[in-house]
Amino acid sequence: MDTRVTLSGWTLENPVVAASGAFGFGKEYQEYYDINCLGSFSFKGTTLEARVGNPLPRIAECASGMLNAVGLQNPGVEHFIRHELPAMRKLGPAVIANLGGGTIEEYVEGARLLNDADIDMLELNISCPNVREGGANFGLKPAIATQVVSAVRKVFAGPLLVKLSPNAENIVEMAKACRRAGADGISLINTLLGMAIDIEKRQPVFRNIVAGLSGPAVRPVALRMVYDVVRAVDCPVVGLGGIATWQDAVEFLLAGASAIQVGTAVFQNPQAPLEIIDGIRTYMERHGFEHVSEIRLR
Repeated sequence: MDTRVTLSGWTLENPVVAASGAFGFGKEYQEYYDINCLGSFSFKGTTLEARVGNPLPRIAECASGMLNAVGLQNPGVEHFIRHELPAMRKLGPAVIANLGGGTIEEYVEGARLLNDADIDMLELNISCPNVREGGANFGLKPAIATQVVSAVRKVFAGPLLVKLSPNAENIVEMAKACRRAGADGISLINTLLGMAIDIEKRQPVFRNIVAGLSGPAVRPVALRMVYDVVRAVDCPVVGLGGIATWQDAVEFLLAGASAIQVGTAVFQNPQAPLEIIDGIRTYMERHGFEHVSEIRLR
């Protein structure tokens, strides 16, 4: 059975990718298993300048998932290139850099630095606050998303994935706009907006008020969006959002995703990506599939 997939020009040994934000810089999970077993991983979201993130609390559990308001705490792009990337390169899998930003200029400068670094692919996270648009997200309106993707495309020569927010006005039009602006692939979904209230303190749990909802609760929404986007764009689509088991992953592959990402599930079960890889292979064997692409709905 052949589980290899081609993602924006790069061949991965299997379609299972560890999602940004959940897998750190890879070394955090080395003690659990050989990272080479993964198709790839998208490292912790990074911005041009270092960020301290949001004040505590940052995480709250909820039914079938979790809320997080970490605030993209990270050491900055230059620190990543100098101190994290060399060790990541030794792990084996393709390195997917995840880049966020607050302005188009920040995105462009971060992408320019990463273009000269030894990474295999750039995942552009356009769900960060756009301070010049009154706090709106780049990922909400196609016209604004087009500006940042086009600008990054001019300075980044490698494969470019664009990670979409489920809070977009129209997810299909957003995907089309990003593709026209130069994206080589689309990944979705990022977290949904949610909140939690402390009933004893009678105030929101998070200083930010809102937080990102992830986990099994969002999976049906993510699956529907992936299904719609796959049929609207002529590029690879990476599906994520609540994938915790091999059955979840197969659903996304059936919907047309070229690869899938596993995020929140690894907090509860670090072995989840490996179990998903094994489950996909067993599913292929049971159905007589010789290549993972045969799973897709006809």
